[in-house]
Amino acid sequence: MNILITGAKGMVGTALYHNLCNIRDGKNRTRPQIHIDRIDCYDIDNTPDELDAFCKDCDFVFHLAGVNRPQNNAEFMEGNFGFSSVLLEKLKKHNNKATVMLSSSIQATLIGRYAESDYGRSKLAGEELFFEYGRQNNVKVAVYRFPNLMGHSRPNYNSAVSTFCYKIARDEEIQINDRNTELELLYIDDLVEGMYDLLEGREAHCEYDGVQTVAQENGRFCYVPVTHRVTLGEIADLLYSFKEQPASLLMPKIPEGSFAKKLFSLYLSYLPAEQFKYGLKMNCDNRGSFTELIHTMDCGQVSVNISKPGITKGQHWHNSKWEQFIVVHGHALIQERNIVTGEIVEFEVSGEKIESVYMIPGWTHNIINLSDTEDLVTVMTCNEIFDPSRPDTFGEPV
Repeated sequence: MNILITGAKGMVGTALYHNLCNIRDGKNRTRPQIHIDRIDCYDIDNTPDELDAFCKDCDFVFHLAGVNRPQNNAEFMEGNFGFSSVLLEKLKKHNNKATVMLSSSIQATLIGRYAESDYGRSKLAGEELFFEYGRQNNVKVAVYRFPNLMGHSRPNYNSAVSTFCYKIARDEEIQINDRNTELELLYIDDLVEGMYDLLEGREAHCEYDGVQTVAQENGRFCYVPVTHRVTLGEIADLLYSFKEQPASLLMPKIPEGSFAKKLFSLYLSYLPAEQFKYGLKMNCDNRGSFTELIHTMDCGQVSVNISKPGITKGQHWHNSKWEQFIVVHGHALIQERNIVTGEIVEFEVSGEKIESVYMIPGWTHNIINLSDTEDLVTVMTCNEIFDPSRPDTFGEPV
């Protein structure tokens, strides 16, 4: 399959191109039904002759090119309708029956209903042009009315989320007029997955009633089913919590598929390079060091413990708190004793064979560096963040 992408240097085009390359090159094997031979990219710096050549033998067209922030409103119709006409004429010139996908906008939904805009009118005109082209030429046309898109794009342009990410990462003030303003957001990775579905012929269809999407099996439009409705205030609060993570160590809840998980990934893409690295507090003494790495809201914390040769650490027990000791470098003996029965268990572990050992509530425990020359490095997890006011830690030798 030969694929043509127009608007290839935009946010969607860039992401789609690189992900289609992963499919083409066998790096992404999650879509075995998609076979790509060539990907042609067209943008504003390409020539009409190049577009003509691309249209001659492409099998699928992602038409993403468009205008959303022109110098004057007349450019909306020229960019969103005029260029679409040029593209379709070149396909007809070569009698190319390639499937064509059109990137439209929910702004087209508003024409004749609520608020109207020149941008929306130009998108609606483009939609009708494509539907008519499909009918007249017996070609499959897939028109998507995308909501607000969320991906790495230019800040201070047309994405509040991108602007917020950029400014908060740089300690700049953001402007919110109404924290309760709600956005429907489509994350770029979900959009790309939707385009994979389209290539496989499994796209979702819908009809539009006002600004509400109504799914129907044979609807006129296509849509990506995974979107998120969030307020500007919720977005800002999440971003500020991400900003504080290196200092607090607290990882916000980011469940699989959640808006928070996607927003955190997007926020990180806006970090200045000097913020890629941040320091951690090492608690050092003559025995070695102990450093907390990550705190979580519901799964405790992760730390790393370094013990110098011959050193014993621990020698305490907990009522409810439990831990896991995972030696990743060195040679150690872990001992545990039940404080009620006196039963003792021992585990000899090393970084040569990485294993995890539970520190059981009600068992006093320690870890001994058996080496005379090497430091012992142990990753330690605990089911709760340490609270100095309620430490649940009671010293007692094994």
